[in-house]
Amino acid sequence: MNKYELTVVVSAKLDDEGRTAEVEKVKALIEKFGGTITKIEEAGKKKLAYEIQKMSEAFYYFIDIDTENTDFPSELESQLRIMENVIRFMTVAVEA
Repeated sequence: MNKYELTVVVSAKLDDEGRTAEVEKVKALIEKFGGTITKIEEAGKKKLAYEIQKMSEAFYYFIDIDTENTDFPSELESQLRIMENVIRFMTVAVEA
C-alpha cells in the first residue's frame, strides 16, 4: 500500500459553494484513479508567499491518500493541472 499526502491550493476568489465543489472534484479524481481518502484537513485561507494569478491569498487543503496504483501521482497531477481554480498542488509520498 502506497501512502501520499496531497496539498491543494484553491483560489480565494471562489465562494464557499465553489470551493466545496472544487474539493469534491479532487476527491472524485482521487477515487477514479484508485485512491482511498483517509483524511482531509482544511487549513483555511492563508497568505501566499508570492502573488499567483494576481491573488495574494488562497485556501489550503491537505488530503491523506492510500492506494495500490503505482501510477497514481502522475495520473492525478495530470488532471489537477487543467483545473482552473486549483492554483497549486503537490503530491508527496509518505513513508509508512
